[in-house]
Amino acid sequence: MRWVLRSKIHKANVTEANLNYIGSITIDPALIDKAGFWAGEKVMVVSNTSGARLETHIIAGKKGSGVVCMNGAAAHLIKRGRDNHHGL
Repeated sequence: MRWVLRSKIHKANVTEANLNYIGSITIDPALIDKAGFWAGEKVMVVSNTSGARLETHIIAGKKGSGVVCMNGAAAHLIKRGRDNHHGL
């Protein structure tokens, strides 16, 4: 099996980091649709700030909220903030 990059969100700003949630990334459905992702899809998240890389799955947040939230253990690696640019 070969894995290919078929879609990307580049330099997204993480709006939240929620340690008290079982792992995933919550993303505004408008952004999910624009990027061509699916809710539940496995994605790689890369921090351009720290170099951290992780795999998780997408949970759809509230439409129009602009949310990009790292959940669970991933919130230790990728923090909230405008200076933390992340690509999916």
